[in-house]
Amino acid sequence: MKQIAHILSYPMTVIFYLLFSLVLLIMHPIQWICFNVFGYQAHKKSVDYLNFLILASLRVLGTSFSLKVPKNLPKDASIIFVSNHQSLWDIPPLIWYLRKFHPKFVSKIELGKGIPSVSYNLRHGGAVLIDRKNPKQALSAMLKYADYLTKNKRSSVIFPEGTRSKTNQPKRFQRKGLALLIKKMPDAYVVPITINNSWKLQRYGMFPMPLGVKIKYQLHPVLKISDFEVEALIDSVEAQVKSGIN
Repeated sequence: MKQIAHILSYPMTVIFYLLFSLVLLIMHPIQWICFNVFGYQAHKKSVDYLNFLILASLRVLGTSFSLKVPKNLPKDASIIFVSNHQSLWDIPPLIWYLRKFHPKFVSKIELGKGIPSVSYNLRHGGAVLIDRKNPKQALSAMLKYADYLTKNKRSSVIFPEGTRSKTNQPKRFQRKGLALLIKKMPDAYVVPITINNSWKLQRYGMFPMPLGVKIKYQLHPVLKISDFEVEALIDSVEAQVKSGIN
């Protein structure tokens, strides 16, 4: 049965990439119109539905997503969602299921160009683009990002591992970026997130993509930044994120 599923994954992956590419190409001009004509709220809606359609495309592969948002998450406050990172496909479910919290991402600067829809959103949707080879630029960008999040009461998703683990084995947190956000946003909250199984979608690289992967997101209890020392908070967050990986 596994061999049959693997054989079927080849044509199904082709179908997925056709759908995925179509979504990116169609939603790019829609994003542009929403942003330039109607402003932030309309653009955000277009990004929400861009990611909904990406999830719908992944479901062609039999991919499923499990993410329950706790009812006790604070409203009208910034939240820093801190997660492990296993694949490129970690992000669309976070944008869709956490959409009411206006999640913004810390991304490498190279992704700000060349990818329809995705690059446009990174440049105009409130994300921060970091040049890893330029510490001065990275620091300045992160400081502005923290101010933006605080002023607009928007939230951040950060992957402190720095790069994707590509397996279920987590990497050690790179703490500087997360520590900076925590220090600059003392009135915000932190929610650790554990992602399981998304690495399986890229078990063979970008092609083929396996069928029937069940991706699970676990949101841990919310933590108030002002209740902790910075390093103690990061220790707690890292421990919680890793405790849920299986």
